[in-house]
Amino acid sequence: MNRFFISALLLTGWSGLVTPQAAADGWALALPGWKYEFPRDHHAHPDFKTEWWYFTGNLTGDDGRDYGYQLTFFRQGVQRQVEVETRFAVGEIKLAHFAVTEISGGRFHYAQKVSRGAFGEAGFAEGDRVAWIEDWELRLREGGGFVLQAKDDTFALELTLIPDKPPVFHGDNGVSQKSEGEGRASHYYSFTRLETVGRLMIDGRAVAVNGWSWFDQEWATNQLTEDQTGWDWLSLQFEDGTELMLFQIRLKDGGRDPFSHGTWIDAKGASTAVKNEDFEMLPGRTWRSEATGGVYPVEWTVRIPKLDLEVTVEAALDEQELVLRPISYWEGSVRAVGTRGGQAIGARGYLEMTGYGGGLVGLQAPDTR
Repeated sequence: MNRFFISALLLTGWSGLVTPQAAADGWALALPGWKYEFPRDHHAHPDFKTEWWYFTGNLTGDDGRDYGYQLTFFRQGVQRQVEVETRFAVGEIKLAHFAVTEISGGRFHYAQKVSRGAFGEAGFAEGDRVAWIEDWELRLREGGGFVLQAKDDTFALELTLIPDKPPVFHGDNGVSQKSEGEGRASHYYSFTRLETVGRLMIDGRAVAVNGWSWFDQEWATNQLTEDQTGWDWLSLQFEDGTELMLFQIRLKDGGRDPFSHGTWIDAKGASTAVKNEDFEMLPGRTWRSEATGGVYPVEWTVRIPKLDLEVTVEAALDEQELVLRPISYWEGSVRAVGTRGGQAIGARGYLEMTGYGGGLVGLQAPDTR
């Protein structure tokens, strides 16, 4: 693990910045030319309308059981300029989703927080604090990496995450095109393998855990179009130290958007683009939600001929749907088995699915004005 290189990268950064070009409504567009700089780019980008910090991981407890988790902070712009001088006239809404999967125990816990942050109870970019809503928090770790904490009535986590590899920039130098048209893209990077230690608390029981996490950060304005009905996003961390990110955007006519793509990361951290024509992602067995009626494929076959890779991906637990307002979606721990280059290969990862009848497609902030 090259922790020294990662720590130096996070502390000294990659210099350079371009002025974002404004969209018609005043929000910036994700366009080529952005120069990533850390730790600056771990923090919020308020010129863009939407942003999220997304952590998932698969962990093993000192009780011998397996767990998955998701903690995501969202920033949703509602107005570009705030002209009224009052704490309650805010330009953005803060949201967070938190979930823990008891894989061995067959239980799924989830919660949501939404806040204006009018009195500092929620916000972004305050010293080492990247994002927070009350006692849910993402903080930069001194020396590199991240610290997470979140607590609900019956479950909680406290985790420290240290990158094992440098960041990966998806799409064209970190501009991930999501549909046809200038600026219909996001600035998108990941840390695809973070060594993770800490503890979970479930029903008053503390469990020391360790394992691997994945971190995505994206910021954008106007990514999707009206003919897109949902997406399937997948991250896999293979036993041989490689990783894979794939997403496909489904169209209302039953097809797949040609801007669907992904990234393959080798054991040393070098990345290879996976274009739409390079992969198949085929649904198999489904699970029906009693809460929403959504029918989700919880088994997938993924084929990438140019990597000589074929795996079957299956939910670690079928019931991993977050039933929230204003949306519901499936987000959960998965396992994968298959072959690469004729050799058996296995992985753990996370899968997100939207647009299967469980709720709205997008991650839209509720109107709390």
